[in-house]
Amino acid sequence: MLVEFTLGNFLSFNEKRTLSFEAQGGVSELKNNYFTFEKQNLLRSIVLYGANSSGKSNLIKALNRMKFCVMSSVKLNETDKLNYTPFLLSSVSENQPTFFEIVFIAGKQKFRYGFEYNATEIINEWLFEVKKTKETPFFIRTQEGIAVSDNFSEGKGKETATNKNRLFISLVAQLGGEISKQILQWFDNYYNVISGVEHENYGGISLKMFDMRSKGYKESLELFQKLQLGFKNIEVIESAIIPTSLPKGIPNVLKSKIIKEISAGHSVSVSSVQLNTIHNIYNKQGKAISTLSWEQDKYESEGTKKIMDLSGPIFDTLLNGKTLIIDELDSKLHPLITMQIINLFNNPETNPNNAQLLFATHDTNLLSTEIFRRDQVWFTEKDNVEQTDLYSLNDFVFADGSKVRKDANLEKNYIAGRYGAIPYITNI
Repeated sequence: MLVEFTLGNFLSFNEKRTLSFEAQGGVSELKNNYFTFEKQNLLRSIVLYGANSSGKSNLIKALNRMKFCVMSSVKLNETDKLNYTPFLLSSVSENQPTFFEIVFIAGKQKFRYGFEYNATEIINEWLFEVKKTKETPFFIRTQEGIAVSDNFSEGKGKETATNKNRLFISLVAQLGGEISKQILQWFDNYYNVISGVEHENYGGISLKMFDMRSKGYKESLELFQKLQLGFKNIEVIESAIIPTSLPKGIPNVLKSKIIKEISAGHSVSVSSVQLNTIHNIYNKQGKAISTLSWEQDKYESEGTKKIMDLSGPIFDTLLNGKTLIIDELDSKLHPLITMQIINLFNNPETNPNNAQLLFATHDTNLLSTEIFRRDQVWFTEKDNVEQTDLYSLNDFVFADGSKVRKDANLEKNYIAGRYGAIPYITNI
């Protein structure tokens, strides 16, 4: 479970900004939209609004970048450069490190983990266990060295074995540390960042789920029926690959390998799987008399293909209590379908394992106090020096000192610019 994420000096974010999943005590509406872990109330979902180029995608990229840094650190050679993309529009932040810190719950433990880095080295790194209001340090790393506490005995004796460009947590996990492995497993399996535009990249997750009829298959079919996408069922078709039917754009090396596998008779390596949707065929009276199965990729709409591709990650997240982060969730989807996805997360009955959803959108139809609490709505906005600010609707204060009321017309007020974070269009 994700509690909060802080970033600084990354793309359009210059000063440190924090996104928090902690439900605020002054917000009384929609109590089903949060769950409780050790007396702390955590939100089931957060929606992110802002003008184009305001930093919404950069926040999501930061979450993905931190995950990438943690998971790829073990593969780095001593001379490898780090993926460093700082804020470039300030002479003050030039050559300063990027800052990432995340507070999360893995199993029954809460951790605060973070690091700072530039193009060549990890500047600082730290890990704390959090129990209520008390924090216990596990290790603290600076440019002078790494200090390991007795609470993190698995890190003892490994302080000098870490290359300057590698994360200490990664080294300790590689050498068998139990706590560090648990933390890396959380990064690897329990928070996933995907695109709402290029959904084909994870369509294979859903296809595998349908093919194996694994967890999420039944729930996906129920969702498709509820959304009335036009088909009555689905089927997975497996067929052998014929060399002459290979796509023209496939790399020659891969094409040669496939042809070699076919020649050798390795059928498992050369089979292809496709998803078909099953539709009714009707007579003149409108009565269904038979069915037709056709290829999803060829005949279904882009919106239908997207919701089918999304179903794998969505139900994997819901059924396993993970966190799913999606940029432009609403792309290609009708607002009612997007709303149904949100409801899957906000409803304790469909989300009994306390999964979480964070997504960016421009769809103001979703901006309603009937869907989101005020602390679930967040905005990104650039200031006069083009750095991104990040704030929640619940934190917003009007010029007269008042705050947003729980019965406010959020969509109308946002479009009118009362909360900021909208594009300003000038007459030229």
